[in-house]
Amino acid sequence: MSPAAVVLTEARILDAAEDVLRRFGPGKATVVDVAKALGVSHGSVYRHFPTKAALRDSVARRWLARIAEPLEASKDTDGPAADRLLRWLQRLAAIKQGMALEDPELFATFGQLTAEARTVVAEHVDHLAAQITAIVADGANRGEFEVADVSAAGRAVLHASARFNHPLHASEWADPAIHGDLIEVWRLLVQGLAVRR
Repeated sequence: MSPAAVVLTEARILDAAEDVLRRFGPGKATVVDVAKALGVSHGSVYRHFPTKAALRDSVARRWLARIAEPLEASKDTDGPAADRLLRWLQRLAAIKQGMALEDPELFATFGQLTAEARTVVAEHVDHLAAQITAIVADGANRGEFEVADVSAAGRAVLHASARFNHPLHASEWADPAIHGDLIEVWRLLVQGLAVRR
């Protein structure tokens, strides 16, 4: 077994794959390119990832996890649920918009990559919806929100806020008014969730 094979890990392969995707784009990047960047045979990469699609899905999954991890609702438990919901929506928007504005080429590359990884994206959307659902459920438990189906409400909030975080809207994110627009959408959502007195 060669020294390179001993230290070859999935994380190292994914790091190299991200670099290759950045340099060549999703249309031209190959498993052979990843292997060359690592100084190993493409067979060594295939031992960790059985197909090119599996490798690309893993890159997309890791990238999306970097977005979702700082949003964990359990990390922000201070104050009313409505305020926590606004902070969550603002954090998601800041992460996505920051990526798009700071490195538009890489953001477009990952956007294209995730468009091909439908199962990975569906998992990501479910994860984000679950985070919102946790906030909505807490608001309902505290008597702040009146919601018949917290899961449906969480998913609806995510869909209603798509303009501020979905890559299809990236061309709108440079508009300074986008931050105020997000607050207006949040106000409407909170009115819809609020307990009827």
